Amino acid sequence: MNKYLESVIENVRTKHANEPEFVQTVEEVFSSLDPVVERHPEYEKFDLLNRLVEPERQFTFRVVWQDDAGKYHTNTGYRFQFNGAIGPYKGGLRFQKNVYSGIIKFLGFEQIFKNALTGLPIGGAKGGADFDPTSKSDAEIMRFCQSYMQALYRYIGPDVDVPAGDMGVGGREIGYLFGEYRRLKGCFENGVLTGKGFSFGGSRIRPEATGYGAVYFLENVLKDDGQDIKGKTIAAAGFGNVTWGICKKATELGAKVVTLSGPDGYIYDPDGVATQEKIDYIVEMRNSGRNRVQDYADKFGVEFFPGEKPWGRKVDIGMPSA
Repeated sequence: MNKYLESVIENVRTKHANEPEFVQTVEEVFSSLDPVVERHPEYEKFDLLNRLVEPERQFTFRVVWQDDAGKYHTNTGYRFQFNGAIGPYKGGLRFQKNVYSGIIKFLGFEQIFKNALTGLPIGGAKGGADFDPTSKSDAEIMRFCQSYMQALYRYIGPDVDVPAGDMGVGGREIGYLFGEYRRLKGCFENGVLTGKGFSFGGSRIRPEATGYGAVYFLENVLKDDGQDIKGKTIAAAGFGNVTWGICKKATELGAKVVTLSGPDGYIYDPDGVATQEKIDYIVEMRNSGRNRVQDYADKFGVEFFPGEKPWGRKVDIGMPSA
């Protein structure tokens, strides 16, 4: 490997030893860049790779919110604005109890490349909080989102940073966040958050987009190998927007998604998550706040495997969509 690349990776290992997810993703990305760096010695001259692994701005903030019983809770919020070289920072917000700086940092680093590859003028960022929305009421989630935005709104904007949803942050949370942003700014800046409801500035196809895109990608990979997606069985993880979109589009194209998973385990549906009733029920499960995939097994009478992941299931394709 190029010596400059080695030195950058070693620097990350030393400085961020307590953030293994970030270290791993830097190693994976940079280990593939050897030919590129050899062709561009100016990268080392201007130390571009060490610049790339350091966010342009990063901040944490306190998020205080009140539950329905009147008790106050304090969480930590994060926003890492990694790279805005080609446009405003862009990347989701993740609300999950295991969130810490290493998770947000690795996601933000990857977001630079994901966004650049779209061909759109958008940079890379990521944010979130160690807040678990599971079993929280709508009012509790609203109060948390409002408190979160009270700290974040100073650092975002349509031409500055455009957050979106991620794990634990769907249309409901984006609605609460946008409502508080509009109240604080006193204006309707539609471009500040993506994933909004269609009735107040969102995109009609936004909920399906990621899952559909994953299936279109799969379809093209199979075609390149001389295969057809029709008739294939798919093991999918999660039951959020991505998996929901995968179930919808895979069914349309003649494939069959046979697993869903959650923190409690996974279900196996040999007939596939293929009917409109089953696909609609995924939305109900997601909106319930229970975060239990067993609910699907109970409703449709299929097998549930507590505490397990679906990757041992015999299928044609695995799609880690959670």
